[in-house]
Amino acid sequence: MKDEPVRQRLLAEATRLFAERGFESTSVQEVVVAAGVTKGAMYHYFDSKDDLLHEIYARVLRMQMDRLTQIADGPGTVQQRLHRAAADVVETTAANLDDSKIFFRSNHLLAPETQKTVRAERRRYHERFRGLVAEGQRTGVFSDRVPAELVVDFFFGSVHHLGSWFHAEGPLTGAQVGRHFADLLLTSLDAPLSGGSGHVDE
Repeated sequence: MKDEPVRQRLLAEATRLFAERGFESTSVQEVVVAAGVTKGAMYHYFDSKDDLLHEIYARVLRMQMDRLTQIADGPGTVQQRLHRAAADVVETTAANLDDSKIFFRSNHLLAPETQKTVRAERRRYHERFRGLVAEGQRTGVFSDRVPAELVVDFFFGSVHHLGSWFHAEGPLTGAQVGRHFADLLLTSLDAPLSGGSGHVDE
């Protein structure tokens, strides 16, 4: 699309400014000046500053949902698919950490209807992920001592906490952290890991 770079510039500059100054302290005027566009151009793509903040997070969630769907519907045992899904959400969150940090720091400032929309979007992702846990429990592959919903809530609590400690220049890459998190998740479900690498055989 011819005008798509304008939209991407607005999102990129909004992400940078929200990260540097905070959502509340950044004005629409500052965003459009940084992006080199007019307010009219911004309002062609986004209804408000709220809309910008929502899209910063939603674009990551859409990408993660697409990847989760491919993994969940793809080949492999339920252990392999859950391991891939768990590792993937950690790796993609780490790769888009600014977006996630900005959102979780500021989402309470969104309008109530926008917050409701975001919760519904995130719930759809969690339900798809939970479906893999439930599938393994239903077939006896995973322990069902803990309800699937609690397992998923506990796991995503750790994922959402990544922004408080993960650094790209740290000792572990996002992919390595993802594999460790996935191993921990499957271990908590009493799912066997491969003896050689400590990871589920892919």
